[in-house]
Amino acid sequence: MSRDFHKLLFEVSEALVTDELSALKFLSLERVPRRKLEAIQEPKAFFEVLQEKDMIGVGNLSFLKELLYRIGRIDLLTAHLGSSREEMERELQLPGRAQVSAYRQLLYGIAEDLTPEDVRSVKFLLQKQLPKNKLQENASMLQVFLEMEINGIIKEDNLTMLKDILQGFRADLKKKIDAYEEKRKENYSREEVRYPVSVSGHPEEQRAEGEAPHPYGKIYKMKNKPHGYCLILNNHIFKNPRYNREGTLQDGEAVKSVFKWLQFETVEYMDLEGKKLKDTVKEYSKKDHRNMDCFVCFILSHGEKDKIKGVDDVCVNIEDLVSCFTGTNCPSLAGKPKVFIIQACQGSLGHPSVTVEPDSSGHLEVDATPLTSIPDKADILIGMATVEDYLSFRSRRTGSVYIQSLCEKMKLLCPLGVDFTAILTEVNNEVAGRELEGCKQMPKITSTLLKRLIFEIPQGKVDN
Repeated sequence: MSRDFHKLLFEVSEALVTDELSALKFLSLERVPRRKLEAIQEPKAFFEVLQEKDMIGVGNLSFLKELLYRIGRIDLLTAHLGSSREEMERELQLPGRAQVSAYRQLLYGIAEDLTPEDVRSVKFLLQKQLPKNKLQENASMLQVFLEMEINGIIKEDNLTMLKDILQGFRADLKKKIDAYEEKRKENYSREEVRYPVSVSGHPEEQRAEGEAPHPYGKIYKMKNKPHGYCLILNNHIFKNPRYNREGTLQDGEAVKSVFKWLQFETVEYMDLEGKKLKDTVKEYSKKDHRNMDCFVCFILSHGEKDKIKGVDDVCVNIEDLVSCFTGTNCPSLAGKPKVFIIQACQGSLGHPSVTVEPDSSGHLEVDATPLTSIPDKADILIGMATVEDYLSFRSRRTGSVYIQSLCEKMKLLCPLGVDFTAILTEVNNEVAGRELEGCKQMPKITSTLLKRLIFEIPQGKVDN
């Protein structure tokens, strides 16, 4: 059987041409790291990588079938895999069967629909956004899309620039993107219909308690205005200029914009030394939060494992900061959610002139990592930009990958009533799926929340 399988792969690989291999690689980007795909020059090597990733194997040909269907090689599908166009169409309509993302399908379909003249027009309109050497005559539309993704110009939940480009000469393709975006919104809405925010068999309990009982747990109250403090501790300029964190100002602005929209009292402190950082957190834990629903704290700095660095290179234990808000130390927030979002980095890297730089030294041994444990108290959530042994990335121009993704997801999903843990999970998925300077970044959520945390948007406002 194994011999027959390898013979099948050999025969299929022999029938594929260069452009088709490029298409297969593009459609597999959510499954295989970009750097690994870039090194592949012929179909046999591509199939070997898919086997390594357990994407194909003896008795497991569904992904290969889908790929051949997507690139229109129905002849190979029929001759070697015993399937047909009709069978694949039926199969891929079933929920959860498609392994190529809707986003990747959309971009590939657009690339296929563009004429050579259209491609030249797209390249012309991207001259200010992409390097000239990435827009040469021989660059395919799929290669241009890849460069747009690498530079953060397009992503799964933000295709605005591509729509603007296509509107001028291919409005039909712009409408395809509109339809894709509408379907994404519908999918989120359906999730909320399945797990509604305010379904209760006992309306009087809801009125009395001010929260909506839910088949999967209650929801934290969000009835005050402001809902609470959003404290931002943002270290940009360090005593040693080599450690300055370019791009962090954009992160601070993004966070302020989102949480002001969500009716939080946002306060930002810049460039704190280690002691001042700890004192500031302690100061906010001593405030009277009785008329507040929640507390949110963003810490943007360099760090070591379980520690945050002040601009004087003095480290503060993350657990010490979080412990300031336990029920004992901050009784006015007892039973209310306390959220800590930490974007931190190793701190030993200079600032080479590159688009994306890692917030760490390159050895991957000590990086911003989640706590191995958090204080044994309820109602605390910690979102970390990265797990141990992984880099945390920050663009000097647009801000950190993690914080920017979180702010974008909140703008998209808060109006739909999606709870914050689910939003952070979406962020994990997006960040983990990106290829960053040949590396990966995997954020992590640590939570002792006892209820669902839903940030309500001001009535009548759907965007900030």
